[in-house]
Amino acid sequence: MTMNETRYGLRVDLSIPFDTAVARATDALKTQGFGVLTTIDIRQTLKQKLDRDFRRYVILGACNPVLADKALHAELEIGLLLPCNVIVYERGDDASTVAAMAPLPAMGMIGNPALEAVAAEADTRLRAALSHLEASAPPPLLTPGQALTGTVRS
Repeated sequence: MTMNETRYGLRVDLSIPFDTAVARATDALKTQGFGVLTTIDIRQTLKQKLDRDFRRYVILGACNPVLADKALHAELEIGLLLPCNVIVYERGDDASTVAAMAPLPAMGMIGNPALEAVAAEADTRLRAALSHLEASAPPPLLTPGQALTGTVRS
């Protein structure tokens, strides 16, 4: 497993059930100083509002108070980009994805040099949380006929 990056996010795919992924993501964020201020259950919301079925999917509004304070003092309207969104969604019975917004491109678009250090620290902490999730997750299960790669030592 490796962390995947997009232009706007950081993502890890895990071989654990959805509920376990949500709990572990919340714990991993706490170890990096983030609290979860909001939890939006997308599946429930779409069912209630549109009577549509959707996979299990939550948006966690994660906030590190020290970083939020620094960011708000550097740029008052940065609150439009807070808190840091972290998503957890189900890919199968024992497969989930946890992804976080990438602070560097999000705050970089503001053009305020005082935010760069805050974004860099937020990026480091979110990466550490996702790396912790990767390291604590069991290895993916092999499907029948799928070969192991690498060297096996006894």
